[in-house]
Amino acid sequence: MDLHIKKIRKEKPIEELINFSIINLDKPSGPTSFMVDLTIRKILKTKKTSHAGTLDPKVTGVLPIMIGRACKLLGYFMGHDKTYVGIMRIHSDMDVEKLKQEIKKFVGNIKQTPPVRSSVARKERERKVFSWDILEVDGRDILFECKVEAGTYIRKLISDLGEKIGGAHMLELRRTRAGIFDESSLINIYDLEKAVELWKEKGDETKLRKILIPAEIISEIFPIVDLNKASLKKLLTGKPLFESDVTGDLKGERVVGFIGNKFIGVYKKVKEGQIIARPEFVFN
Repeated sequence: MDLHIKKIRKEKPIEELINFSIINLDKPSGPTSFMVDLTIRKILKTKKTSHAGTLDPKVTGVLPIMIGRACKLLGYFMGHDKTYVGIMRIHSDMDVEKLKQEIKKFVGNIKQTPPVRSSVARKERERKVFSWDILEVDGRDILFECKVEAGTYIRKLISDLGEKIGGAHMLELRRTRAGIFDESSLINIYDLEKAVELWKEKGDETKLRKILIPAEIISEIFPIVDLNKASLKKLLTGKPLFESDVTGDLKGERVVGFIGNKFIGVYKKVKEGQIIARPEFVFN
């Protein structure tokens, strides 16, 4: 997290921070991702929460939760690569080197049909497996790490491998990274409850501030462009960007606009005469 975001986290009024923030939650085994959303909403007494990248009830680990107005940014945090660590059980004894060779066949572009219980249409689609490595072997139980494109079903990946080697199924799975979020900033629901209690009862915001990640962290996904202060009023009402509104060049298809530490919005580059970008989200 860069100094820009750390400064916002430290200085923004706590109520404003809550209403435009993200929690990198360590999802426990058991509840659905939607149940976790509801729990966070009740703890913070906020009207809206949304999670980025649903995890099955039994799967644990990184589950970013958007809070308040940050929910409007959800789409920008979705669709990024994911990393998992898990345990699969193979159904018959097999030489480790032979197993590694079979796993290699599933690295790269693969065809995958979502499982029956998935929330998406069961149509074959292409996904990319960037890596799938064996970490430890204990009999027929295999500890592995897998980095995949968003929308790849690990349980199905293991099942498809099983069809080639005489059977395999998943025992445990934990997500260790989802886009820019990893285990280094994880918190659990109990920590959040205690931090909110400390703030409400004693006016101590310290722990809660450490948990809440300013949604301005979207600047780690898209390049930052500095906007002119003189344009502030009009920018907050959805004004498109002209050359005169911008300091420097626009890099990438999308940029995030700031005036100092104040986040203005997300802009998409266009070629419309003098207009160089149009707002997709404005924080007004």
